[in-house]
Amino acid sequence: MRFAVQSRNDPQSNELMERAINYLTHFGLELDEEKPEIVLSIGGDGTLLQAFHRYTHMLSEVAFVGIHTGHLGFYADWKPAEIEKLVISIAKNEFDVIEYPLLEMTINYQDNTDCFTYLALNESTVKSPEVTLVMDIELNGKLFERFRGDGLCVSTPSGSTAYNKALGGAIIHPSLETIQLTEMASINNRVFRTVGSSLVLPAHHNCVLKPVKVDDFMVTIDHIQLLHKNVKTIQYRVAKDKVRFARFRAFPFWQRVHDSFIDSDLRD
Repeated sequence: MRFAVQSRNDPQSNELMERAINYLTHFGLELDEEKPEIVLSIGGDGTLLQAFHRYTHMLSEVAFVGIHTGHLGFYADWKPAEIEKLVISIAKNEFDVIEYPLLEMTINYQDNTDCFTYLALNESTVKSPEVTLVMDIELNGKLFERFRGDGLCVSTPSGSTAYNKALGGAIIHPSLETIQLTEMASINNRVFRTVGSSLVLPAHHNCVLKPVKVDDFMVTIDHIQLLHKNVKTIQYRVAKDKVRFARFRAFPFWQRVHDSFIDSDLRD
């Protein structure tokens, strides 16, 4: 089996990376940064996001597993002390592969030049660089609302516990093929109105954002921030591609939510 390792590049993560490489090569696995079959992410959820974007061109061929060297994450759930146990399980091929849905974003431009398409594991956001964001939101080709506010966030189910949750969005189980549109500080008064609630869209729906006046926007795809000019439309939908995770043991999603956001020592 071919493997690669993505490190957060701090001393502890780098030391674990060296140990993992030594252990795995000792068991006969091949270190291959170009075409790995499994990728170990050592750091936190941010490190796994970096690994994901490094290998978006081969998602159907690679599975990810995270080792956290900080706080417990939603993607990085193995502890440093468990590195030997994890390596042995990888070497023996003792794991299942689960798939989570992704977000696809396509940006089209006013001059009809080539469009750009991105995949997000957590979310994508859209903001205006200088003024209030004003966007027409179309759902399945029909105008839903004209949004005015700080920005918009579109998240995946697995990313619903990240920025989306901080904005008041719902937490969605990652087995559901959906995307979620959540507002950032919308303007609501006698003149301007928005629905004010997050919208959960199924896989066969799409969401299109159309600029009303300004057509330059700050766009994020997970941790990546880009400035796009002369934007005509931004389309979001559930991607056909999926992210694959190597699952070695049961760790229910709602248990992760509990451990991350509720006191793990809570008693009746």
